[in-house]
Amino acid sequence: MEKNKKILGSSRRDFIKSTALATAGISIIPRHVLGGPGFTAPSDKLVVAGIGVGGKGQSDIWSFHQTGKADIAFLCDVDDRRAKTSRERFPKAKYYKDWRELLDKESKNFDAVSVSTPDHNHAIQTLAAMQLGKHVYVQKPLTHDIYEARALTNAAKKYDVVTQMGNQGSSGDGVRKMREWFNAGLIGKAKEVYCFTDRPVWPQGIPWPAEKKASVPAELDWDLWLGTAPYKEYVNGLVPFNWRGWWDYGTGALGDMGCHLIEAPYRVLDLKYPKNVECSVGSVYVDEFKRGYFPESCPPSSHVTMTFDGNENTDGDIKLHWMDGGIQPTRPEELGPNEVFGDGGNGVLIIGTKGKMMCGTYGENPQLLPTSRTNEVNVPKQFDRVPGGANGHYGQWVEAAIAGPGKKELSSPFEIAGPLTEILLIANLAIRGTDIRREKTNANGNIEFEYPGRYIQMIWDSDNMRVENLEEANKFVKRDYRDGWKLGEV
Repeated sequence: MEKNKKILGSSRRDFIKSTALATAGISIIPRHVLGGPGFTAPSDKLVVAGIGVGGKGQSDIWSFHQTGKADIAFLCDVDDRRAKTSRERFPKAKYYKDWRELLDKESKNFDAVSVSTPDHNHAIQTLAAMQLGKHVYVQKPLTHDIYEARALTNAAKKYDVVTQMGNQGSSGDGVRKMREWFNAGLIGKAKEVYCFTDRPVWPQGIPWPAEKKASVPAELDWDLWLGTAPYKEYVNGLVPFNWRGWWDYGTGALGDMGCHLIEAPYRVLDLKYPKNVECSVGSVYVDEFKRGYFPESCPPSSHVTMTFDGNENTDGDIKLHWMDGGIQPTRPEELGPNEVFGDGGNGVLIIGTKGKMMCGTYGENPQLLPTSRTNEVNVPKQFDRVPGGANGHYGQWVEAAIAGPGKKELSSPFEIAGPLTEILLIANLAIRGTDIRREKTNANGNIEFEYPGRYIQMIWDSDNMRVENLEEANKFVKRDYRDGWKLGEV
């Protein structure tokens, strides 16, 4: 029983006291009793519980439902306002505010969990579900911290469940076509990669609101929303979306778009973990020559460069550049003056020894450069396409979960999604490192600050998940959860 108590590690001491770790099946009704050609028997449906059912969570569970093979049986959200549409769509689904109570009371009554909450609570909710034997679908980024990403990657190897991250572009045709072009040698060995985005599209690089204490909306359980994050008084404008720009809850532009954009080079080139990372960030000045210092908030823009060890797909070690805040690399000379780079606001460029190729968000609209080459080449298909492409990402997980672990291929299982998430979180490590500061007293006795994380290259030890040359940066690898919350052991 002591092992069971470690699953959530939250303040609910009675969690799982009445729940077995083994998955309990629901009643199987013979198909011939229910009858009818094309009818899906309850025993052939995946019974899903949604944690976070507003916004993206709302569209996620609706997509599962539209496959015709999923029964949305339980809904959970800390904000009744956000849950309204999902509750109206699924009036028979039982509703909870506390995900711990949902897992505690109902674990025998569902097969799978969809997690679409703010980044800072992904890991604790997901691991708890996995340890109960539940299949899991989790919105990107998989986790908030590097340590959490590694933990869920390891958990995927340990627990016999079907996993998928919500980077739906991984199920699209685009990245598969780019892999086939690359494997056919159309651009040669890869030399350099650029990924860029117009995100953030929410406030960043700002101080925490100095307003007086705001009233918590009656429909919102603020303490549950905070979850693992440090306690702070409620402020207006944070929920439901702008949390993305605050490090306590979100992971900035990288967390929002990194899994959609870095996915392409990660899969095409078979990248592993980077060995070093460096960055520059946009700054905000609050007065003449006075740079603002807002370490709680992500910067307004950044350019991160990560170096990966070379492999058979690369021309030696390879650098991957990440640019956000609307910053873009120089347009390829092969691209016509009126042709759109990437998809305009976002894009990926892979430069090879013999040519170049690009795509937009989700790997969509892949193009060889010059773009006239795209329709001139015809290479054999090597990789099966997912029915429905990116939209089939949901059905792929539903069908794989019904079939059982190891029976069907998935586009973004945690074995793949975990290391991908780590890559973008390592980039965030460098970004956060620019705000590390040390206090010192100058010769005149005045207090000054130095910033050891700026203008350096961080050496990354992937085996031990630590920065070798700036110890203060390692506090961002694994954050301390608020008292009463603890990630289960893997």
